[in-house]
Amino acid sequence: MSIAMKAPARYVQGFGERKNLGKSIKKLGNKFYLIASPGGYKRFGEEVMQNIRDAGKEAVFGEFHGEATKEEVFAHMDSLKEQGCDAVIGMGGGKVLDTAKAVATNLGGIPCIMMPTVASNDSPCSGVAVLYNEQGVVIKAVMMVRNPDLVLVDTEIISKAPARQLSAGIGDALATWYEARACEKNHVKTMARGTITETVSSMCRLCNDLLIRYGKEALDGVKKGEYTEALEKVCEAAILLSGVGFESGGLAAAHAINDGFAQEPQAHGAYHGEKVAFGLVAQLVLEGMGDEELNQVLSFMRDVDLPMTLEQLGICEINEANLRRVAEMAVVPTQSTKNLRADITADEVYEAIMKADRIGRAFLGK
Repeated sequence: MSIAMKAPARYVQGFGERKNLGKSIKKLGNKFYLIASPGGYKRFGEEVMQNIRDAGKEAVFGEFHGEATKEEVFAHMDSLKEQGCDAVIGMGGGKVLDTAKAVATNLGGIPCIMMPTVASNDSPCSGVAVLYNEQGVVIKAVMMVRNPDLVLVDTEIISKAPARQLSAGIGDALATWYEARACEKNHVKTMARGTITETVSSMCRLCNDLLIRYGKEALDGVKKGEYTEALEKVCEAAILLSGVGFESGGLAAAHAINDGFAQEPQAHGAYHGEKVAFGLVAQLVLEGMGDEELNQVLSFMRDVDLPMTLEQLGICEINEANLRRVAEMAVVPTQSTKNLRADITADEVYEAIMKADRIGRAFLGK
């Protein structure tokens, strides 16, 4: 099988980088459709719109209504066409960005610009847009015609975002190396439609190294409302390296278990990256990893406020039927648990979830 890699056309990151948006989009379109939530627009929207106009371009605002549904995507497609726009910008969290990516793809691959205002997940660089129903349950993954044309990360904005969102982004990124490692071992065909390249394998390992080295320092700074150089390193890991890493390196049980948690209502208040982090512990259990590696992962998770027990995910009352449904969803044929081992059963995943919880509780009790 051939090797393959996908990535955004351009990635730019820095303190106050939003002020350079106009320079970065000059060749990407003439009239830009900006999708953002009302809160996001109130904080940064007018500044962004003026920046676009200062570059001699036009800009139109499209309000995001809270969920990345098919209906939301179609409504923005209609509005973009009515306004005569030829490029789309998503500014906000993961669901805003996924909506913009789906709009761009459904309109034939018009230029697409990502402006994440939080580092809560690794979506911005990928060519995948996840759509949900009104209840927030994943219903579809839209594969883009190509990855975003520009990903612009303003670390000043991210330094002022809630610390829990950065913690969740670290959790999402933490799984990158471990999932890619499993996929590489098993010669898995990734979303880039080939096996992992040595380049991406190195990126995934670097992602892990940067998180471990700078994660706590970056999070501590954000908790104080302070910008730090450590935050630059963590944003590069959580947004760029993890984004390229999961798409071109592959996913395994950590993300599949995250998806399965949609079957447990008590977990609906947990962020994507928080559920992925717990799923990673369960994945390491499934792989039979030793205490040394588990303790290294758990120590880091504790340092960056990631959940390592079911209770920390919001599951305060153990409902075996719900958790078995979580496990069953994690092993359906379309899920990535098979990339760990083709014959993993729902019973094995359920036992791994319960053992991960026991390990987490024991670790916290030390």
